[in-house]
Amino acid sequence: MRVAVSWLGEYLDLSGRSAEEIDTAFVRAGLEVEAVHRPGAEISGPLVIGRVLSAEELTGFKKPIWYCRVDVGPEHNGDEGSRGIVCGAPNVATAEYVVASLPGAVLPGGFAIAARKTYGQVSDGMICSGRELGISDDHSGIIALSAAELPAGVEPGSDAAPVLGLDDVIFELAITPDRGYCFSVRGLARELASSLGVPFRDPASLVSVPAASGEVPHPVVVEDTVGCDRFYARAVRGLNPAAPSPLWMKRRLQAAGVRSISLAVDVTNYLMLELGQPMHAFDRARVTGPIVVRRGRPGERVTTLDGVDRAVSTEDLLITDDTGAIGLAAVMGGETTEIGPDTTVVLIEAAHWDPVTVARTARRHKLPSEASKRFERGVDPEMTAVAAEAAVRLLVEYGGAVADPGVLDLDARAAVEPIRLPVGLATRVVGVEYSRSVVERRLRDVGCTVTTGGEDELWVLPASWRPDLTDPIDLVEEVARLEGYDNIPSILPPTPSSPGLTDDQRRRRTVARALAEAGYVEVLSYPFVSPSIHDAFGLEADDPRRAAVRLANPLSDAEPEMRTSLLPGLLKAAQRNIGRGQRDVALYELGLVFSASGAGPAPRLGVDRRPTDEELAALYAAVPSQPRHVAVVLAGDRDPAGWWGAGRPASWADAIESARLVAAAAGVALTVRRGELAPWHPGRCAELVVDGQVVGHAGELHPRVVTALELPPRTAAMELDLSALPAPRVATAPVISPFPPALLDVALVVAESVPSAEVEKALVEGAGELLESVRLFDVYTGAQVGEGRKSLAFALTFRAADRTLTVEEATTSRDAAITQATTTHGASLRA
Repeated sequence: MRVAVSWLGEYLDLSGRSAEEIDTAFVRAGLEVEAVHRPGAEISGPLVIGRVLSAEELTGFKKPIWYCRVDVGPEHNGDEGSRGIVCGAPNVATAEYVVASLPGAVLPGGFAIAARKTYGQVSDGMICSGRELGISDDHSGIIALSAAELPAGVEPGSDAAPVLGLDDVIFELAITPDRGYCFSVRGLARELASSLGVPFRDPASLVSVPAASGEVPHPVVVEDTVGCDRFYARAVRGLNPAAPSPLWMKRRLQAAGVRSISLAVDVTNYLMLELGQPMHAFDRARVTGPIVVRRGRPGERVTTLDGVDRAVSTEDLLITDDTGAIGLAAVMGGETTEIGPDTTVVLIEAAHWDPVTVARTARRHKLPSEASKRFERGVDPEMTAVAAEAAVRLLVEYGGAVADPGVLDLDARAAVEPIRLPVGLATRVVGVEYSRSVVERRLRDVGCTVTTGGEDELWVLPASWRPDLTDPIDLVEEVARLEGYDNIPSILPPTPSSPGLTDDQRRRRTVARALAEAGYVEVLSYPFVSPSIHDAFGLEADDPRRAAVRLANPLSDAEPEMRTSLLPGLLKAAQRNIGRGQRDVALYELGLVFSASGAGPAPRLGVDRRPTDEELAALYAAVPSQPRHVAVVLAGDRDPAGWWGAGRPASWADAIESARLVAAAAGVALTVRRGELAPWHPGRCAELVVDGQVVGHAGELHPRVVTALELPPRTAAMELDLSALPAPRVATAPVISPFPPALLDVALVVAESVPSAEVEKALVEGAGELLESVRLFDVYTGAQVGEGRKSLAFALTFRAADRTLTVEEATTSRDAAITQATTTHGASLRA
């Protein structure tokens, strides 16, 4: 938004204020100043108003050239009473008054003016165009002025800078989307007045608006009162189509970056910039039948003012007549009813449109306009009648028109409810003490109506131009902004005492560190999966892992569900790494999984108060269960090959070992037993048990799963529910014995169906307190142990804390361990 200081000066007293002071005031009000323009900063020397006395066309040249005698005032005319200036502009012959730069002047770009001979004549100066002065891009002709356009008291020889606005300062501001009211001089002036602490004068309040009459300027029907809740219309007759826009209006439009077109169009643009209310002017003679405001229909088309034929959506809000669509409401008018060079009857429409509908239409048609930019951010509905009445007055004054007595005002606006604001909310939120009087004063400064709702509460009715004020926190922001963000001290909040990491956080870090130190690489995968993964995993129809939470707005339609297992994402990461040439993969992930176990839809809680304990309980009950899992996947070699020998491929045993590693890091005792669960191989799957509860599975993936996911054969995986593990016991320092251990090996023959873990458990139970550790170091099957049997070799370590064990003590403990294994599992010593 570009605005001239002279225009702002009509709303507040800026006398004596420098551009730097105004800049600071804008910033203090929360408005970003992108640039400050001074149009005449590069111009020096004599630049005056001149009157063309004669224009003689010079012949014999390829283009029309004129030799003009120009009256530039007694001070500059010299002895001949005028100056001779050569000019090639086509409109110089008809100009009454012009802008002349005289010898000694310097124009933008360092262009110095001097008397010189050209086209056989001495040109004693230059008649200027807008581009030569740097105030516009127009170079089609000179700046031609009529006597009626000049301000009172301006004569030939008068300084041209005030007439052209070259002595003005123009601020270019970046307006945030929530402050649409600042897309107007009225809104900016209000903010500036508040920031500077000076009175605000509102010219809009001086406009007397006539009430709706029985006779209307044109019949209008609004079918969609949601999209258009107010439609105001006036008309003028007998407009002079050739009437020029006044110079002051052209200069202000030019300063704002808007091109002057015609009086009727310039008036609507000028009032849009001043009041923030976009309007549209129709040539009423080209409107057929009543105007109807409605949504688009299938197959409907409209040709907009930019000459583009557009297909209309059924969501677009249209302005139509009997011929069809004549404009995209609040975005751009139609070509069939635009103001033309012969328009004498003008119908002025000022309406209030739904911001969401306007925004969607503008984006759908890729047609951002000055009108849509304002409507989609919120426009003051009270300005519709004021803007239309002001437009009528300007067209009557400068276009010789006569106002139609008919007034149309279709108003379907809903009443606005006041906002309940606790008096102390601003102090609590911002951390600065704001008294009740300060809160009330600042809210009134932004146009709110404030009444007392109670001892500690205010009822605040936002101003009609502030649709962004909907909640108490919005009002708090206004109080803080107007009191000054720079007045909020930069104080670090006190650091609350904390015991540090929680037990769960410490456990997660310990588990992650243990896996990383064991050679696993952590990955983070998206929690979204495709329903087809359940079939790829071979899950039964009633498997609870199929009961996934389905997203209403997924990032990808191919993955609309939340994961119930970490394996889909982890296996996809393994597949991607293998596909990029990484043959040996050992990955792990810690993350949440999601179970569709909510009690129902979540309640909608308000923001006006803290939820009750019952509401919070209902909210949490509706949230899906989200346990934290840890999972690993292995493929390729676990131990690499080298000069020391062949590598060792990863197997189901490594997956089980990773579970033992996790359990040890989590501080719990893990039991491993035979299990069966998809997607693992039925004969190579282990259940992971803690305190009698199955908390996970590990082993080799089923061949069909490996094939479906394009993974290497014998890929192994483990997944364990960390949330199901009991809290670790208080860690105690281990007792380290200074006495030497007794190392004994034992080889037991058992049936192949007996798990080694069960045999190990029996040895531990039988050996007693002297057993320090037991480790399986060999498994043998073959003819020497018999068909259907296997040999398990264990290394037993015995040690006492207070003495060196004798051979008899160690042997007795070993024999007791063997006896327990024999009794429990029918084990026998291998010969």
